[in-house]
Amino acid sequence: MDILLLERFSPFLPDPGQLLWTTLIFILFWIIIGRTAFKPIQNALKKRENDIQDALDEAKRAREEMSNLQSRNKELENEAQVERAKILKEAKDAKESILKEAKDRANVEYKKQLESAKEEIQNQKMAAITDLKNQVGNMAIEIAEKVLQRELGDKPAQEKFVNELVDDIKLN
Repeated sequence: MDILLLERFSPFLPDPGQLLWTTLIFILFWIIIGRTAFKPIQNALKKRENDIQDALDEAKRAREEMSNLQSRNKELENEAQVERAKILKEAKDAKESILKEAKDRANVEYKKQLESAKEEIQNQKMAAITDLKNQVGNMAIEIAEKVLQRELGDKPAQEKFVNELVDDIKLN
């Protein structure tokens, strides 16, 4: 009997019963595998695709944020440079103002001291001239006394000299 069965066996023409059972088992296997294996694999692939898309979106947002931060940093740097230049200019102006004020005060003080020195010199000059005149006057009086005593030793000569002086005063 085995030989009879082998004679009718053809790999290209299967037995209709065997074809039915193979088809049923394959369909049943496909349904079971589809529900137990393909669905979780499909869900895992979907989840992974969503995760990848979320990561890409997050990376894009991060790049945009970095770009915004870089532009904000550039703006802040420019503002800082402008502020630095402003502060340096103000400091330079303050320095120049302080120096000018100090020079002006020094010039005023110099002029005051110069005037004071000139005045002091003038006062000392006048005091020296007055002292000199007094000394010269005293010497002239002493000399005149001595000359008069010698010249006018007698009474008639003294009267004659006094009369000459009076006449001289009347003329002037």
